[in-house]
Amino acid sequence: MEEQKSKVILHGMWASTYSKRVELALKLKGISYEYVEEDLKNKTESLIRLNPVHKKIPLLVHDGKPVAESQVILDYIDETWKNSPRLYPEDPYERAQVRIWVSYINQQAFDVMARILYQKGEAATRSVEVARERFRVLEEGLKQHFPNKTIRGNDDVGLLDIIIIVSFGVHKALHEAIGVEIIDPVNTPTLYNWIEQLQQLPVIKEVEVPHDRLVTFLQKYRQEHLQQAANA
Repeated sequence: MEEQKSKVILHGMWASTYSKRVELALKLKGISYEYVEEDLKNKTESLIRLNPVHKKIPLLVHDGKPVAESQVILDYIDETWKNSPRLYPEDPYERAQVRIWVSYINQQAFDVMARILYQKGEAATRSVEVARERFRVLEEGLKQHFPNKTIRGNDDVGLLDIIIIVSFGVHKALHEAIGVEIIDPVNTPTLYNWIEQLQQLPVIKEVEVPHDRLVTFLQKYRQEHLQQAANA
């Protein structure tokens, strides 16, 4: 429950994983908010005015005060609305492990998945090899530091879960769009089952992009990028 009614506005974009992170955190906390869909090629005047440095989404505006950058926004949400679920564990060591693996996903795993989307031929083959190795490291890390992970409801969802589901919940759409499978029950069972558990929650279904729409978007985005690279 919110202690007092405050005005929250989220500027985002439907296919942005960074926007989805914030959207999911707001829904998990039960925070009422107004959503402003941004056209990244024609951004609203309010986005440019409130985020003059980066001019990027996501942007959270809380009672007129803008907060930029997805991780900064997530921390702000958790520190401002202290109701359950809390995004970080209480135990300092567990909290450290969450930060370590969130950082690894952001800097290593998600990065290489995005790279595959933009590549073809030998470059794509090399990136797939790198991706498989990085996801092997992630799989082992999750298995070691978060054994017997069970997700029954919203209170079991924290920051690491948000990053996992938003970054990798699209893996089946990515597989269909470009024919590459990185996450599967055989090679990454811990990560695969983690995603499957999260996708059963109604709050996750609320923010999920329809599969077919996402496949079409990824294919179009890939073709545009490859064409730009060819014309460069």
